Parts: sequence; structure tokens; C-alpha cells
Amino acid sequence: MSRARLLTLAVSALGVVAFVWLSLPLPFLLGPMAACLIAALGGARLGGMGRVQPLMRTILGVTIGTAVTPETVGRLPEMAMSVMLVPIFVLIIGAVGYPFFRKVCGYDHPTAFYSAMPGGLQDMLVFGEEAGGNVRTMSLIHATRVLVIVSLIPILMTTVWQLDLSVPPGTDAEAVPPHELALMVAAALGGWWGGVKVKLFGASIIGPMIATGALSLAGLITHRPPAEAILAAQFFIGLAVGTKYVGITTRELRVDVTAGVGYCLLLALIAFGFAEAVALAGITDPLNAFLAFAPGGQSEMAIIAIIAGADLAFVIMHHLMRVILVITLAPIANRWLGKG
Repeated sequence: MSRARLLTLAVSALGVVAFVWLSLPLPFLLGPMAACLIAALGGARLGGMGRVQPLMRTILGVTIGTAVTPETVGRLPEMAMSVMLVPIFVLIIGAVGYPFFRKVCGYDHPTAFYSAMPGGLQDMLVFGEEAGGNVRTMSLIHATRVLVIVSLIPILMTTVWQLDLSVPPGTDAEAVPPHELALMVAAALGGWWGGVKVKLFGASIIGPMIATGALSLAGLITHRPPAEAILAAQFFIGLAVGTKYVGITTRELRVDVTAGVGYCLLLALIAFGFAEAVALAGITDPLNAFLAFAPGGQSEMAIIAIIAGADLAFVIMHHLMRVILVITLAPIANRWLGKG
């Protein structure tokens, strides 16, 4: 293992210890994220975790899949009432975000467009690079979007909803039947492999989710992955956000990160409006509505929904719809706007 990766693991571990010692929320997610962010801003040469990152995301895919039950399927018509608002939600975000980055921040067309799209980070960077956008700028803006949203949500959950985020996200490994653990591992690796083979977007999450969902519906899996696995996923996903800022310059901090924070404020207003509408309509409770429309990263929002004890299927359904819409339609909209 490289020195950069060892340093990243050490810094992340210190972040967990610091958050636990200070009794701060979500120490295994926010601790590594904050510690790596501080280290990166201080000039530390941290390194990514390579294939470990998607491996950790398979745990989230399995966890989400365990929420797919006959009861969940029966509630799909109810969820659809809220999910149908997601296209409007994405359209408004684009209509507000693109002019903000283009006119206010002065970015070129492809950079402004793909910075405004609330899709998966990697997909937006690939599309943006192909369109001629500034990859570094887009990366920092999306990383800032995830960082700000994921950092603020736990504060809101503990102050507004009075949630106890110290509750373990699952049972201990010894409480999960061995045959179910084996099925989870098979679903994680097999679903990931299958997703890659069919070029499924977000294969490391969606593939295991589909495989586990099928096993859950069949009654073969009745438990979530053990708490230890979910905590490990939090750890690596948290450090991945923080390491996005490695090598950041003063100008990037002043221009791109500031633009990202401003964009987050706009996103917060839009998301709050939709969440409030869904809650007032009686479709779901305010917490589920809030988490469903909070435009953070798919992995990070899945973790927060798990820890909050939210309706995981409801929340993830909205995020999947958002990502699918953006990945499918963003390149088309970008070409159309580029001709305008």
C-alpha cells in the first residue's frame, strides 16, 4: 500500500477518534471526511483507496436491497405520487443552477451545465470532460455540494427532529445468520460484477441492490448487513469526500468552492420547497421527504437514511430517479443549450 493511502487511513482514523471524543454525530462518516478535508487544505498528499471504494459501496447496495420487501412493493403507488415530482425538481435545479454558474460565476457552457446537474459525481465529470468542461472545477463544485449537504443534514436531524444518531446502524455480525451473510456477500460481488458487465450506472450500488432485493423478496434475506460492515462503508465514503480537495489552490478555494457553497444555498431552498410540499400533502413524514429531496451524493444519502432510521426504500427511490434522469437527459440538454 502506498504511503499516501496509509496517510489517508491514519488521518481518517484520527478523525473518527476526534469525533467520538467530542461526541459529534456520525463519527465514522463525518470524522474521516472532516479530517481528510483539513489535511488536504493543509497540503497533505492524501491518496484515494482505489477498488476499495466501490467495494464499500456494494455494502450500501446490499443494505438498500434488504429494504425491498413485499410491503415495499405494495407501497409503490403511494411512493409514485412523490417520485413524479422528481423530474420537475431536477428541471428547476437546472434552470436555477446553470444561469448561476454561467452568468454569476462566469464559467464556460459545459462547465456551468455539468456543475449544475445534480447527478452522480463520476458521471457528471465524464460527461463534462467529453463536452470540453473544466474537470477540476466540476469536481470541486460537486464535492462541495456533497460536503456541505452531508455536513448540515446531521445537524438538522439532531436539532429539528431530535434524532439520536449514535444508534448502531444494524445488528452485530454474530446476530446475522451465517447463510444470510454468505448470500449478502454473493449478492454484493455478483451484483457488482453483473452491473459492470451490462454497463449499469452506479454498478457498485445498483447491481448489489437489485440482487439483494430479489433475495429479500424471496424471503432468503431478512436482515440488514451487520453494523460493522455499514460502519466500514461510512468510513471509506467519508474519506473519499475529503480527499477530493487534495492539491487545492487558493484560487480554487476562493472561486470554485465559494461557487459550490452558493449553489448549495440555492439547492437547499429548492429542496426545502419540494420536501415541504410532499409532507404537507401527507405522502410521507417531513424527515423522509427532507432526505428524499436533499441532493447529496447517492452513497452519502443512503448512509444517512440508514442511520436516521428513515424509510430507506422511499428515500432511495427518489435519489435513483434523480440520478437516472440526469444521466439520461443531461447530455441531450447540454447539446441543445450549446446550440442556443
